[in-house]
Amino acid sequence: MKQVSVTDKFQNSYVYELVEPIGKNFDSEFTPELTPKEMLSLGVFGGKYLNDCQQEFPANWFVGAKLSPKIKDISLNYFSVDASQPLSEWQRKGWIHFQDPRGWFQWYCRYYMGRRTSDDVRQIKRWKAFRRHASAVKKNCERYDLSCRKKQRQALLHWAYDSRNL
Repeated sequence: MKQVSVTDKFQNSYVYELVEPIGKNFDSEFTPELTPKEMLSLGVFGGKYLNDCQQEFPANWFVGAKLSPKIKDISLNYFSVDASQPLSEWQRKGWIHFQDPRGWFQWYCRYYMGRRTSDDVRQIKRWKAFRRHASAVKKNCERYDLSCRKKQRQALLHWAYDSRNL
Protein backbone atom coordinates (compact mmCIF):
# COMPACT_ATOMS: atom_id res chain seq x y z
CA MET A 1 0.00 0.00 0.00
CA LYS A 2 1.17 3.47 -0.81
CA GLN A 3 0.71 6.31 1.66
CA VAL A 4 -0.02 9.86 0.57
CA SER A 5 0.89 12.73 2.89
CA VAL A 6 -0.96 16.00 2.34
CA THR A 7 0.04 19.43 3.54
CA ASP A 8 -1.76 22.27 1.80
CA LYS A 9 -3.97 25.28 2.55
CA PHE A 10 -6.76 23.07 3.89
CA GLN A 11 -4.93 20.16 5.52
CA ASN A 12 -1.73 19.84 7.50
CA SER A 13 -0.03 16.44 7.61
CA TYR A 14 -3.13 14.49 6.59
CA VAL A 15 -2.10 10.95 5.55
CA TYR A 16 -4.14 8.39 3.65
CA GLU A 17 -3.48 5.02 2.06
CA LEU A 18 -4.11 3.94 -1.50
CA VAL A 19 -5.54 0.45 -1.27
CA GLU A 20 -6.82 0.03 -4.83
CA PRO A 21 -5.21 0.63 -8.23
CA ILE A 22 -5.88 4.07 -9.72
CA GLY A 23 -9.25 4.20 -11.48
CA LYS A 24 -10.13 0.61 -10.55
CA ASN A 25 -12.32 -1.42 -8.20
CA PHE A 26 -15.04 1.15 -7.62
CA ASP A 27 -18.12 0.31 -5.59
CA SER A 28 -20.66 -1.29 -7.96
CA GLU A 29 -23.10 1.56 -7.19
CA PHE A 30 -20.57 4.20 -8.27
CA THR A 31 -20.16 4.55 -12.03
CA PRO A 32 -18.93 8.07 -12.82
CA GLU A 33 -18.93 9.00 -16.50
CA LEU A 34 -15.91 11.30 -16.26
CA THR A 35 -12.50 10.92 -14.67
CA PRO A 36 -11.05 13.76 -12.59
CA LYS A 37 -8.64 14.54 -15.47
CA GLU A 38 -11.54 14.77 -17.93
CA MET A 39 -13.48 17.02 -15.57
CA LEU A 40 -10.54 19.39 -15.12
CA SER A 41 -9.92 19.57 -18.88
CA LEU A 42 -13.59 20.23 -19.65
CA GLY A 43 -13.76 23.10 -17.18
CA VAL A 44 -15.34 22.80 -13.75
CA PHE A 45 -15.59 24.94 -10.60
CA GLY A 46 -14.51 28.09 -12.44
CA GLY A 47 -11.00 26.70 -12.63
CA LYS A 48 -10.52 27.30 -8.92
CA TYR A 49 -10.06 23.82 -7.57
CA LEU A 50 -7.02 21.83 -6.43
CA ASN A 51 -4.81 24.81 -7.28
CA ASP A 52 -2.60 24.49 -4.20
CA CYS A 53 -2.53 20.70 -3.97
CA GLN A 54 -1.68 19.49 -7.45
CA GLN A 55 1.35 17.56 -6.19
CA GLU A 56 -1.06 15.14 -4.49
CA PHE A 57 -2.41 13.93 -7.84
CA PRO A 58 -0.90 12.71 -11.12
CA ALA A 59 0.71 15.55 -13.07
CA ASN A 60 -1.08 14.46 -16.25
CA TRP A 61 -4.43 15.38 -14.66
CA PHE A 62 -3.39 19.02 -14.98
CA VAL A 63 -2.13 18.91 -18.57
CA GLY A 64 -4.82 20.81 -20.46
CA ALA A 65 -6.76 21.53 -17.26
CA LYS A 66 -8.72 24.76 -17.23
CA LEU A 67 -7.44 26.35 -14.04
CA SER A 68 -7.54 29.88 -12.71
CA PRO A 69 -4.60 30.59 -10.42
CA LYS A 70 -6.09 33.55 -8.54
CA ILE A 71 -9.87 33.81 -8.66
CA LYS A 72 -12.82 31.76 -9.87
CA ASP A 73 -13.28 32.36 -13.61
CA ILE A 74 -16.69 31.18 -14.81
CA SER A 75 -15.60 31.48 -18.45
CA LEU A 76 -13.40 28.42 -17.83
CA ASN A 77 -16.44 26.26 -17.07
CA TYR A 78 -17.54 24.12 -20.02
CA PHE A 79 -20.94 25.84 -20.14
CA SER A 80 -19.56 29.25 -19.00
CA VAL A 81 -22.05 29.47 -16.16
CA ASP A 82 -21.65 29.38 -12.38
CA ALA A 83 -23.10 26.16 -11.03
CA SER A 84 -21.37 26.08 -7.64
CA GLN A 85 -22.25 27.10 -4.15
CA PRO A 86 -19.51 28.57 -1.96
CA LEU A 87 -17.62 26.26 0.38
CA SER A 88 -19.20 28.07 3.33
CA GLU A 89 -22.63 26.87 2.16
CA TRP A 90 -21.37 23.27 1.82
CA GLN A 91 -20.04 23.51 5.38
CA ARG A 92 -23.33 25.00 6.67
CA LYS A 93 -25.28 22.11 5.13
CA GLY A 94 -22.97 19.50 6.66
CA TRP A 95 -21.76 18.19 3.30
CA ILE A 96 -18.09 18.48 4.22
CA HIS A 97 -16.29 15.61 5.93
CA PHE A 98 -13.08 16.38 7.81
CA GLN A 99 -10.95 14.16 5.58
CA ASP A 100 -11.99 16.03 2.42
CA PRO A 101 -12.37 19.69 3.41
CA ARG A 102 -12.77 20.81 -0.22
CA GLY A 103 -15.84 18.64 -0.74
CA TRP A 104 -17.12 15.96 -3.09
CA PHE A 105 -14.64 16.47 -5.92
CA GLN A 106 -11.71 16.11 -3.54
CA TRP A 107 -13.28 12.91 -2.22
CA TYR A 108 -13.73 11.67 -5.81
CA CYS A 109 -10.12 12.46 -6.78
CA ARG A 110 -8.83 10.54 -3.77
CA TYR A 111 -11.27 7.68 -4.34
CA TYR A 112 -10.17 7.51 -7.99
CA MET A 113 -6.55 7.39 -6.81
CA GLY A 114 -7.38 4.30 -4.72
CA ARG A 115 -8.26 5.57 -1.26
CA ARG A 116 -11.21 3.89 0.45
CA THR A 117 -12.74 5.22 3.67
CA SER A 118 -15.82 5.00 5.85
CA ASP A 119 -17.16 8.15 4.11
CA ASP A 120 -17.43 6.41 0.73
CA VAL A 121 -20.99 5.20 1.30
CA ARG A 122 -22.24 8.71 2.09
CA GLN A 123 -20.44 10.28 -0.86
CA ILE A 124 -21.66 7.66 -3.31
CA LYS A 125 -25.20 8.16 -2.02
CA ARG A 126 -24.87 11.91 -2.65
CA TRP A 127 -23.51 11.25 -6.15
CA LYS A 128 -26.41 8.91 -6.97
CA ALA A 129 -28.94 11.49 -5.71
CA PHE A 130 -27.49 14.11 -8.05
CA ARG A 131 -28.52 12.00 -11.04
CA ARG A 132 -32.01 13.52 -10.77
CA HIS A 133 -30.63 16.58 -12.56
CA ALA A 134 -29.89 14.47 -15.63
CA SER A 135 -33.55 13.41 -15.69
CA ALA A 136 -34.62 17.05 -15.59
CA VAL A 137 -32.35 17.91 -18.52
CA LYS A 138 -33.68 14.94 -20.52
CA LYS A 139 -37.28 15.88 -19.74
CA ASN A 140 -36.97 19.56 -20.60
CA CYS A 141 -34.39 19.71 -23.41
CA GLU A 142 -33.99 18.39 -26.91
CA ARG A 143 -31.20 15.81 -27.04
CA TYR A 144 -27.78 17.46 -27.48
CA ASP A 145 -29.21 20.98 -27.12
CA LEU A 146 -26.32 22.20 -24.99
CA SER A 147 -27.88 25.66 -24.69
CA CYS A 148 -30.77 24.21 -22.68
CA ARG A 149 -30.37 24.15 -18.89
CA LYS A 150 -26.72 25.12 -18.98
CA LYS A 151 -26.47 25.60 -15.22
CA GLN A 152 -27.87 22.13 -14.56
CA ARG A 153 -25.59 20.63 -17.21
CA GLN A 154 -22.56 22.33 -15.65
CA ALA A 155 -23.54 21.07 -12.20
CA LEU A 156 -23.76 17.55 -13.61
CA LEU A 157 -20.20 17.90 -14.94
CA HIS A 158 -19.14 18.84 -11.39
CA TRP A 159 -20.48 15.46 -10.27
CA ALA A 160 -18.79 13.40 -13.02
CA TYR A 161 -21.93 13.01 -15.14
CA ASP A 162 -21.27 13.80 -18.80
CA SER A 163 -24.15 16.16 -19.56
CA ARG A 164 -22.85 16.76 -23.09
CA ASN A 165 -24.48 13.44 -24.02
CA LEU A 166 -27.98 14.36 -22.86
